[in-house]
Amino acid sequence: MKPIWIVDDDESIRWVLEKALARENLATQSFSSARDAIQALDSSTPQVLVSDIRMPGASGLELLQTVKARHPGIPVIIITAFSDLDSAVSAFQGGAFEYLAKPFDVDKAVELIRRALEESLRETDVEQSAAQTPEILGQAPAMQDVFRAIGRLSQSNVTVLITGESGSGKELVARALHKHSPRASQPFVALNTAAIPKDLLESELFGHERGAFTGAQAMRRGRFEQAEGGTLFLDEIGDMPLDLQTRLLRVLSDGHFYRVGGHQSLKANVRVIAATHQNLEQRVREGLFREDLYHRLNVIRLRLPSLRERSEDIPILARHFLAQSARQLGVEAKRLSPQAMQFLSKLEFAGNVRQLENLCNWITVMAPGQTVEVKDLPQDLVEERTHAPQPLSAAASPAMSAPAAGDAAYAAAPEPAGHANWVALLEAEAAQMLAQQQPEVMDILGRQFEAALIRIALKHTHGRKNDAAVRLGIGRNTITRKIQELGIGGAEDD
Repeated sequence: MKPIWIVDDDESIRWVLEKALARENLATQSFSSARDAIQALDSSTPQVLVSDIRMPGASGLELLQTVKARHPGIPVIIITAFSDLDSAVSAFQGGAFEYLAKPFDVDKAVELIRRALEESLRETDVEQSAAQTPEILGQAPAMQDVFRAIGRLSQSNVTVLITGESGSGKELVARALHKHSPRASQPFVALNTAAIPKDLLESELFGHERGAFTGAQAMRRGRFEQAEGGTLFLDEIGDMPLDLQTRLLRVLSDGHFYRVGGHQSLKANVRVIAATHQNLEQRVREGLFREDLYHRLNVIRLRLPSLRERSEDIPILARHFLAQSARQLGVEAKRLSPQAMQFLSKLEFAGNVRQLENLCNWITVMAPGQTVEVKDLPQDLVEERTHAPQPLSAAASPAMSAPAAGDAAYAAAPEPAGHANWVALLEAEAAQMLAQQQPEVMDILGRQFEAALIRIALKHTHGRKNDAAVRLGIGRNTITRKIQELGIGGAEDD
């Protein structure tokens, strides 16, 4: 983590903040003038910058303007006297994260700096994730068509709609389109619109002003601002609420938007790539998706084949995922015997590449020995292949480790002896997501877990919500709300 910069001509202020942050194990670097800090920006950057507003020479506002022009993602906290509140207003208009009024409480100052630090690290994770994404793997003719399409689009900024089944790798294709585009040096920002609660999605997309709603203690940049100059990938666009579809259409039409609670129009220089596993034409006919937005997104359509259509790629993908899983867990990579590899190559893989990746995580954690035979694979896969399906158990099903939101597989309640098995799968999936620096891991896995529990409870109660709520030990209102939030079908209004 980069140090926190403290810029103040008052040595006592610098000393107090340095000592307070050192007690929190936070590194600092101090400057006695804004000019020195501006010069230092040529060779390094801070994680958070704290600056006095009035100093000899260049002011804190000039420093703020310079930092926001070069590195808009760095939070800047301005220190001001009570008589400088007019300047504080100017600071907010210039993009300051917050201000500290003199004299300030040291503990409150540290708390504010920590909040700014969390915001900075969150945006750093978003910006760095693209560089840590593996290359797309595939030798099948269907994937070669995808590669050719990416090549043809390499010098274009046109909007692209990626379609394909869940788990087929749509985000990897979006990242490749960004990587080989004129915007490659700018941020790639991804947002799964199905994984964010409806009442938070607007703020996630467009940001919010300080005080826009309860809990909005500071201005926050949305994904459009984070992706400025680069690419914004909107996954599962078919699940976006209709009112937000209208706001997105406006941005795509004229490039302008407002933060939640804001009154100043902002210009977005962003390429939008959208993806969905749903039939958008059908959703348009059903009135669930705006037809004008559909035509705005459907400029170039790129269809990603399912794993069933590229089964010849299963061996190379399996070896890649086994090696990746082993690196993440710090163990030696396991190998599939020729018979096991042939067995996997003939499976349907309804969950596509994601299911294969989850299976490789399961093998790394659960399979005995370094060479994996058919008998070492999850029992439900073997039974499925021999046309003798049995109820899935959480101990044996790799699909339960990380299904997409709304795609959780049904599973019978595990026996106590299998408890450690599904926990190990969950830990493996969490380790993978954390290693890839994916944001909001707790929220994503928590929603998937809740969706799986509610779906299986509804199955056992034949869709009766009241009975399902009783079985799960939650209230009727709670299960109704979660069914709506998670997009779960098959429930009756009993």
